[in-house]
Amino acid sequence: MVKLKSQQVFDLEYFFEVVPDLLCIAGFDGYFQKVNPAVCRVLGYSQAELFASPISDFIHPDNRDRTAEKRTALLQGRSLFNFENRYLTKSGAVVWLSWTSVPIQKDSLVFAIAKDITYRKQLEEYERISSILGMINDDHQSRFRQEKSGVDRTFAALKSDDDQRKADEPSQSDQLWLDSFEKIVREHAGKADLNLELISDGLAISQRQLFRRVHGILGITPNKLVRVIRLQLAWEAIGSGKYRTVKEISNIAGYSSRGHFNRLFYEVYGIHVAELL
Repeated sequence: MVKLKSQQVFDLEYFFEVVPDLLCIAGFDGYFQKVNPAVCRVLGYSQAELFASPISDFIHPDNRDRTAEKRTALLQGRSLFNFENRYLTKSGAVVWLSWTSVPIQKDSLVFAIAKDITYRKQLEEYERISSILGMINDDHQSRFRQEKSGVDRTFAALKSDDDQRKADEPSQSDQLWLDSFEKIVREHAGKADLNLELISDGLAISQRQLFRRVHGILGITPNKLVRVIRLQLAWEAIGSGKYRTVKEISNIAGYSSRGHFNRLFYEVYGIHVAELL
């Protein structure tokens, strides 16, 4: 309990419970000692499960070493501001968190608050991939015009109005709607009949409304968003270690031409699929 200047008593425990950000108190031993409901909601674990294992067990393997370095600095008394790392939820999904942490050395505790920035990271990736896809398309059209006219011009990668628009982080309703869009694409990505009609039917809206909604949230077309999700599916399939051939990966992503898929993947991620496999 804290007594304010107005003599009103304020219950900090209530604040801890209702604040939407992730709040936690951790020991210098690397275990959670107290978490608010937002931590359980975002990560999908109960409090008992979170307290039973070291915090490092919940961190994405690729971020554990960097996080361990920051933890060492915390134990030496240096506060941490806006540190971003990835956690794995109980279902295996990846969430991005931005942490501000303060060590309390006399009690061997760390007080930390985190914001879930998963959607911001996802939108940044959408924008990055869609920009590359736009430049690939512009490059193809530019070279085609050069070949027809016989004029040797240097290609300038000019982005379309769609690509120039940087989308703000969507509202919660927009996020849920994008989740529904992505779920439909993922369910049908490997099928030849995946088209905007199928997606609009699944979302119970017209194709015109579909275009307006996607463009309004992300500033890109629905077709481009489908290609972005397909490429992310390919990356996830490779990361799973379950597949051994480019054909398997291209089929999962919904590309019938392995050559086209391989070139597109290289343009976006800078590495050939075969090298990853």
